Order: sequence, then C-alpha cells, then structure tokens
Amino acid sequence: MFSAEPPLKRRRVSSTASQHPLPAEEPSPGANEITHPNPIEYHESQPLPPQSYNGISHSSPASGGPFQSPGSWYQDGFSQDPGFLASQEELRCILFSLAYSAAPTRAPSPDAGILDRLGDRGTDRLSINTMPQSHREGQREESHRSPFSNSKRIKYLKNYVTEVAPWLDMFDSQCTFRQQLPALARTFPALSYAILAFSARHMERKEGVQDLFDSLELYQEAIRLLSPVLQVRDPKIVAACVLLCCLEMMSARAQDWRRHLEGCAALFDAFEIHGFSNGLLQAVFWCYARMDLCGALISDGTQTTLLHPSKWLPPGYQEEDAYQLFQDAKSPDMHANYAVYLCMRATQLVSDRTKFVELHEQNGCNLETFCLRWVRLWDDLQRWLSERPSELLPVQTVNRKPFPHILFVHWAAISSNQLYHTACLLLLKMMPKGIRLPRSPSLSMLWHARRICGISLANPHQGCLNNALQPLWIAGRLFSHASEHKEITKLIRDIEAETGWGTCWRIRDLDIAWGYSTRRRTSNDHDQQFSTAREPPRV
Repeated sequence: MFSAEPPLKRRRVSSTASQHPLPAEEPSPGANEITHPNPIEYHESQPLPPQSYNGISHSSPASGGPFQSPGSWYQDGFSQDPGFLASQEELRCILFSLAYSAAPTRAPSPDAGILDRLGDRGTDRLSINTMPQSHREGQREESHRSPFSNSKRIKYLKNYVTEVAPWLDMFDSQCTFRQQLPALARTFPALSYAILAFSARHMERKEGVQDLFDSLELYQEAIRLLSPVLQVRDPKIVAACVLLCCLEMMSARAQDWRRHLEGCAALFDAFEIHGFSNGLLQAVFWCYARMDLCGALISDGTQTTLLHPSKWLPPGYQEEDAYQLFQDAKSPDMHANYAVYLCMRATQLVSDRTKFVELHEQNGCNLETFCLRWVRLWDDLQRWLSERPSELLPVQTVNRKPFPHILFVHWAAISSNQLYHTACLLLLKMMPKGIRLPRSPSLSMLWHARRICGISLANPHQGCLNNALQPLWIAGRLFSHASEHKEITKLIRDIEAETGWGTCWRIRDLDIAWGYSTRRRTSNDHDQQFSTAREPPRV
C-alpha cells in the first residue's frame, strides 16, 4: 500500500476528456426514468447499461421538486471540476457495465455450506481464486507505482482509520471498514486508492480546501484501476465502488444524491447483495442502505429507496419474513439495522400513498390497503422499541429544555433509535382517520421530534451526526419557539463543521418552514416567537 519511490508527477484528466462535462444545471429525468451514461462514452467492449433494474425505473429528484435549497450549502468547486465530472461518468459506466454483465458472466453463487465453513472471509477467498493470475500480478505491480508520497498516504490512511471508518462502521461491531478493508487494500490497489480518496475528500471538506484537490487525483486513479477487473466478481470491487459513492455524495448537492446511488443500487441488485450476505458484503450493504435511506428521506415523501425493498432481504424471502430474519441474527447490530429497514418501509408506504392520492398512480395503495399496511408497520416499530437489546437502550436521559439529552454507549444505538423516531413521525404525519391506538407518548409527534434532537445533542459520534441531518429536518419543522429554532440551527452548523458533510443547506429550508425571511435574516430573527405548529390532519 505504500511505496518507497519518489512521487511521480500527478496526472489530471486530459483536456479532451473534459471537453463535454455535464452542464451545471443538467435537467433532471422524468418521474419514471433512470439516467444512464451516454452510450458513446463506453468502450466498444463494454455493454450498454440496462434501462432499469428490479423491473422498475427510478429517477433522480427534479431540481424544483420538494427541495428548497438548490445547492445553497458551501461548495468548494470540486463537484463542478471538469475532471471530476468526467470521472464520475466513467464510474457510472463501470457500475452499470458490471451490473449488466453480471447475469451472463458471473460465477455461480457459492454453496451456503461452503460459506459457513469459510466464515466471514469465505467470499473473499472464493473471489481471490476466481481472479485471473495476470490480474493479480498486475494489481501487485500497481501497488508499487504511486503519484503520492508515503507521508501523504500515511496521513490520509490515518485519517481514514480514526475519523472516516468509525462512521462507516457505525452499525458494525466487527469494524469491517476500519480493520478488514485496509488489510485487503494492500493487495488490491483500486480499493487502496478509494480509501485514500474518500479520506482526502473528508479532510478537504473539513479544512475548507478551495483547489488542488488530492482527492480528485486519488479518485481518478481508483477508477482507472477498477476498469481492468470489471469481469471479476470480487467483494473488494463492490467495497471500492461504495467508498467512491460516499466521496461523490460528500461533494454533491443533496438533490443529486440519488443519481450517485443509482450505480451501486444496480450493482447490488445484479449480484444479489443483501442485508444478510455475511462478512464484507453485508457490512458494505448496510453502509449503502443508510445512504439510500437518506436519499429517500430527502425526497420528503415523494420517493422511497432506489434499491427495491424486496432486495434488502435474501432471495425468496418476503416482507412478512423480515422480523424473524433479524431476530435470528441475535445481534445488537442487526437489531439496529432492522430500524433502518423499518424506516425504509415507512418511506415506501408514504411514497406509495402520496403517488396514489396525488398522482393517481395505480399502485394498489387505496385507503383500505393503506390502513392495513400502516397498522402493521406501526406495530413492527413499537415491537422494535420494546424488544431492544440492552446495548440499544439509553444509559441516561436528562430532561432539559428545549430538548432532553439521551445518551447511548453503543454506536449503533444512536442512529437506530433516531431512525425509529423518524419512522414514527413519517407514519403519524399520514395517520389514517379512524385508527384507534392505546394512549401513549409515542402517538405524539412532538415527543418523537424532541427525542430526535436530544439524541443528536447528547451523542457527538461523527457517523451519527452525518445520519442525523434528515431526521433533524423532519423533526425541526414541528417546532415553533425561537429557542428551539436556535438550538437546531446551531446543531446543524456544528455537524457540518465537525464532519465535513454539507448540512447547512437544510437551515434555509427550516427558515422557510418556520416563517423567517431568507433574504434579510439577522441574528435577532430567532428572538421572535412564531405561532404554534399544528399537527397535520389525518389522511
């Protein structure tokens, strides 16, 4: 992973490669359309990407849809760099080409008994044996050529291990991203450069770097090294692609997140990677799934995840089997992942009902079906809460104003509890008329909203702060007092400063929801108090 040779001259994308970058304001696809790279950008040997996956076409959200902040958060020029735009399209080509070629060329799935005998590393061992000798030798040769000095590589690797990987491993007590990936990267340069690129991008965002992006060169090199191994079904390729997807999302406008996720969704679908794949692939799946869920939450009820909900479970299993699957795992991590799954189902239900009512889409979500699905999902959420293992329970709750402080010790407990409250808010916002439930604090939207904010205030773990933005946005709109607005605004600003992820664009959206003027907003605006927010009417 490290080279003793002097650094070579850094390579940039050639001018010819960036003569036709994506326009800054590229129109978004239609409601039932998935965008693909232009076919002329493929090499002749590469197949064209499929027009859809899961039998369903998906789209990126429209620029003027439910979003009110078109790129208003701090931009450093990276996302509009012609070299980045060209490389981004190249990566999309790689992902869709790999997904498209999976069915006719992939090796048969390994026998479950073999995987059990090999353990978590079984998939990796099998993939190493399927890699041609010439590819393995070429990968080793690449490890001795590096455009960066050892000191920079060590700096970025150290940042990855201490700052970036804990976020990726937030729901994984085995610390796959922190421990296993750097070890695998020693013999797989594409993964090595993906790790370094994401770490470099994280440091650039936190430090406010304006130009001379090391992350761009590392990103481009990772993509270059991925191309020769496209036909190899190797989990390390999937891990590298997910890390590069994380880099893109850290650099992109929130409206464009789904576009960056589409390639990974197609890849996971084609290779049947799901939430119970075991080992490296399972860890990579749940890292992707949390990002996909964030994209669905950003859409504000108009869309669910790109990866179809049925693809989150092993082939042959249905939604009604999910509870037992997660229970059989007997793991706090998987109980936390169950909260991710349930929140995804909440976005699916809200999206289906919204499309049925407002767009007259014939998706079967009529009132009777909606009521049945709503009650079943509500019961699943309350069962998740009541059956939490001790690791997912708060160690202390302090009732403060404006928000309680709820402290957790287990990393996965932080975000999973927050996602439980988020899913409940989504359901309560569209609670059908006539539903009768036992009296409980869980029926109060403000009860859930205050706990979402209180969890973020008391738990400064970087990964949980990253995932907290959309729950904070959903919860924040319910508050009416200036002190609450001030606390939430400060929290969102602190998240961006601490993590490097762009979050402040949501402050403008909240200002609009709260009734503040966005043109002439002064520091005294939050000294005012606005009328109490009403809970929305039942559907």
